[in-house]
Amino acid sequence: MQSDTLLHAANFSTLLLCMVLKFPQIFALMRAKSSAGVSFNSLLLELLGYIVFVTYQMYYDYPPPTYLEYPILIAQDAILLLLILHYNGSLKQSLLYTLLVVGGWRLLTLEKWIIDSAMSLCTFISAASKFAQLQCMWKSKDAGQVSALSWAMATCTCIARIYTTTVTTGDMQVLVRFAVMTLLNMWVLLTVLYYQRQRSSSSKKED
Repeated sequence: MQSDTLLHAANFSTLLLCMVLKFPQIFALMRAKSSAGVSFNSLLLELLGYIVFVTYQMYYDYPPPTYLEYPILIAQDAILLLLILHYNGSLKQSLLYTLLVVGGWRLLTLEKWIIDSAMSLCTFISAASKFAQLQCMWKSKDAGQVSALSWAMATCTCIARIYTTTVTTGDMQVLVRFAVMTLLNMWVLLTVLYYQRQRSSSSKKED
C-alpha cells in the first residue's frame, strides 16, 4: 500500500514538474530576446531522445503514467527550438527540421528492430545533448541565458523516474538511461551555477 502511494506520488510529481520544466528557460529567452548560451544542437538532440524514448514506451505498451510527461517535454522543446531559430534569424529553417523530425518519428515504428536499435542509442543521443550544452558554455565561459531552475527540475524528474521504473517495469535500458541523465543533468546544473556565480562576482567588482 505504501509502495503504491509512493509510486503515485512520484508519477504525479514528475508530471507536474515536467508541465513547467522548460518554462523558466522559455521565459529567460523571451525576456532577453537572445538565445546566448543555449545550445541549439543540445535541444535538437534532446528532442530526438525524447521522441525515441516515448515511442519505445508506447510501442511496448508500458504503463502511461511512466511516460506521460514526454509529449509535454517534446512540445516545450519545440517551442524553445523555434525561439532560438527566431532570435538567430533562421526561422525559415523550422519547416525543414519539422519534416525531418516527423519523418524520423514515423520511421521508428516501421519495424521492431528499428525501435529496439533506436532505444539502444537513446542514452547516447541524450548524453550527447548534455555534452553539447556543456561545450557551448565551456566555449563561451558563460552560461548566457541558460536557466539553472530548468536543469534542477530536470535532475529531480530523472531521479523520480529511476524509482518509478524500478517499481513498475524494471527495464534495464530505461534505468541506465535515467541514471546517466541524472548525473549529466547535475553536471550541467553545476556548470550553469558556476558561470552565473562568476558573472555575478565580476559585476560586483565592476560596481
